[in-house]
Amino acid sequence: MLNSAPVTTMLPVADMARARAFYEGRLGLVPGGFKPDGKFVYSVGGATLALFPKPGGTKADHTAISFKVDDITASIAALKKAGVVFEDYDFPDFKTVDHVCVLGSEKAAWFKDTEGNYLCIHEDLS
Repeated sequence: MLNSAPVTTMLPVADMARARAFYEGRLGLVPGGFKPDGKFVYSVGGATLALFPKPGGTKADHTAISFKVDDITASIAALKKAGVVFEDYDFPDFKTVDHVCVLGSEKAAWFKDTEGNYLCIHEDLS
């Protein structure tokens, strides 16, 4: 029923200007503009990312968005050059090496946006 429905990811932001500066300046997303309800949208890989103002914001303890990339090492280097700071983990069953964790059939690396949301880039290994 929803298989062909366009998808929008909604992210709450406490500071729209700060969040937009991150998504546009650091991640390189092209601004789509404000909607009448106050959301600010981006078209990303055939989907829509919508930032919506929420005083105090909210942050999930899980990955809110994961961007599929062809080369995770090159993507990390480019994002770091743009000022993105990657997370590193060292748990018994979950460890990053050079910011990358191998999870089954993919490599993944995480970073936070200015609002504290966890974002990820991942590369399929198959």
